[in-house]
Amino acid sequence: MRDLVELIAKKLVDHPDQVVVNEVKGEHTNVIELKVAPSDIGKVIGRRGNTISAIRTILNNVGTKRGSRYVVEILDE
Repeated sequence: MRDLVELIAKKLVDHPDQVVVNEVKGEHTNVIELKVAPSDIGKVIGRRGNTISAIRTILNNVGTKRGSRYVVEILDE
């Protein structure tokens, strides 16, 4: 899942070399932390949060099939 979020984020931003994705595995929930350049945060979030909402929907659907729950958090500096 980490690789999927990284791939999507790198395609969206202007500075793909600054994309950092970390996965924190929990007992029932896995948290995927996404860090991008400050100028790219808006591109990952999208208008009214549509882009990050779509990413979260994809992860929820894949996670449901795998029997896990995934949460995406965007980290800012």
